[in-house]
Amino acid sequence: MPTSNLFIIIGCLLSFFSPFLYLRSIFRGDAQPHRTTRLVLLINTTLMFLALLAQHDQVAVWLAAVGAFQTAIVFIFSIKFGMGGWSKMDINCLILSLLGIFMWKVTENPVTGLYFAMFSDFMGMAPTLLKTFLHPKTEVWNFWLLDTLAAGLNILALKNWAVVDFSYPLYILLINLVMVLLVIRPTAFPFLSIRKPC
Repeated sequence: MPTSNLFIIIGCLLSFFSPFLYLRSIFRGDAQPHRTTRLVLLINTTLMFLALLAQHDQVAVWLAAVGAFQTAIVFIFSIKFGMGGWSKMDINCLILSLLGIFMWKVTENPVTGLYFAMFSDFMGMAPTLLKTFLHPKTEVWNFWLLDTLAAGLNILALKNWAVVDFSYPLYILLINLVMVLLVIRPTAFPFLSIRKPC
């Protein structure tokens, strides 16, 4: 079996397993997913999978397919066990994310569409990034680490190093790595923690 195929398989298995790890954390009360983020990610990952499939992508499409599966699972449970969803920031991020999705779908350039999709995804992640910065105990680092590793393996599986090919898995790697750092920040980087007024 070619090494690239092995990287894809292992990466997909990590992404496939991670939502079950996250669900266990939700049921234990260790994680509270942000509802707005989960809704946007569900829309985005589904559309990203369909777009990559239409482009006959052979690497990132697997990451997107498993991503759509995991976001569907987590979104369902975020409705009952999650937090947020209707603050002004949540609504603004949702609107900007939907605008990104609209621009993604109307553009005739698949490369431009991909970057609009990534913009939409980032706007959907913004509420979770802020939530985790303010309340790191509402997330678990191992869930995000598995997705970081999965994205890294997808990058290693690339045969064509054109920017358009590695942009999406690189974005997924970076956004998940930032989440890992935000969750572990209070213990690993206590000097960066928010100091509560006396």
